[in-house]
Amino acid sequence: MAYDEDLAARVRDAVGERADFTEQKMFGGLAIMVHTHMAVGVTRDELMVHVGTEGYDAALAAGAHELRMGERVMRGMVGVPAAVTADEDALRAWVHRGVDLALASPPKPAKPAKH
Repeated sequence: MAYDEDLAARVRDAVGERADFTEQKMFGGLAIMVHTHMAVGVTRDELMVHVGTEGYDAALAAGAHELRMGERVMRGMVGVPAAVTADEDALRAWVHRGVDLALASPPKPAKPAKH
């Protein structure tokens, strides 16, 4: 599944203002990893934001929607529609939510190399 390359470029710029990051193909889109945690992602023309379980209800109240993997709701992750992320300030505010959560968590330990 393809993702919006223009949105991905705007997300990279917004994340780069706050932290170093890596990218990983995930969920049929692009995941942006900060401090070894997924902070945000792009799938189709939407922004995915890791808001955590404590920030989930507030994110839904602010205009995001729940994300599903099949029948399972991915609590802690929300989708932000293209109509919202078209506004640059709104995009940056959502991206910064995900980046702040990732930076607040200790990095995951490195996985041992496979032989």
